[in-house]
Amino acid sequence: MQKRRLGNSNLEVSALGLGCMGMSFGYGPAMDKQEAIALLRTAVERGVTFFDTAEVYGPYTNEELVGEGLAPFRGQVVIATKFGFDLDPKLDPRGMKGSPGLNSRPEHIKQVAEGSLKRLRIEVIDLFYQHRVDPDVPIEDVAGAVKELIQEGKVKHFGLSEAGVQTIRRAHAVQPVTALQSEYSLWTREPEAEVLPTLEELGIGFVPFSPLGKGFLTGKIDENTKLESTDFRSTVPRFAPEARKANLALVDLLGRIAAWKQATPAQIALAWLLAQKPWIVPIPGTTKLHRLEENLGAAAVDLTLDDLGEIESAASQITVQGARYPEHLEKMTGR
Repeated sequence: MQKRRLGNSNLEVSALGLGCMGMSFGYGPAMDKQEAIALLRTAVERGVTFFDTAEVYGPYTNEELVGEGLAPFRGQVVIATKFGFDLDPKLDPRGMKGSPGLNSRPEHIKQVAEGSLKRLRIEVIDLFYQHRVDPDVPIEDVAGAVKELIQEGKVKHFGLSEAGVQTIRRAHAVQPVTALQSEYSLWTREPEAEVLPTLEELGIGFVPFSPLGKGFLTGKIDENTKLESTDFRSTVPRFAPEARKANLALVDLLGRIAAWKQATPAQIALAWLLAQKPWIVPIPGTTKLHRLEENLGAAAVDLTLDDLGEIESAASQITVQGARYPEHLEKMTGR
């Protein structure tokens, strides 16, 4: 597996990471614990060194799973986790309705760090993201709290998630930001306008989550696919049946490119992201070993400038239908 450096930092990780949320949370029932641990360890064997979790996934259970699964590989892998929510014990299983409020007060950040260290069974958090920007806490205070954790040796790197460019600049001035994690893929391209140029200017890495469009870009979902009520995509406007039907045009495009590159639509979608910038590290999630193998195969797919031009030309003719979050969650992005 190729390695990539996140921005100007010294944080080097595998070119593709593994998003771990879906093993515990969000996409229906949690995986069998032993199967999930086997998947995590197989990912390490295949060269993955970058794993993404958060205290809110579960809550708590995903960090515990990642901590147990990666325990034999201390020092060989980079684990990213996140703070920033007030966890409500009445959390809806989809993490949506009645979802937790925001809390990035400095004392809360430090409490979360202590809990995450224990659950992850580590001495230091490699990358600690603010999960969503908290409008009630100045970002300078958030960055200052993480700076103190770094000085105490409890955190190595500071990250932001779904932050807007002014927030990124203000945070970076207090404590250098190593990575921004936001949604980015061929069907979610908003970061291209302002965010990517800002990250390039400041030397910050980019970690796209949902790089396969929450599974849609694999080509395995159409307007007739049944989404269970425990699957949070059932609340997402972009996954409404009529939106799915319209958005299949993008999947058809990936399928055409995949056919002549002897790859799969998912591999083309990931290879496209990898080709955008050398400091982009996508974190596709999966619960299946064969999907893990397929996703990692994307690192070997070489898209030429002509290929990229053809994808760009065709994609520009397609208008993606539907918002990427329900309204109350959409409000938490781009602050």
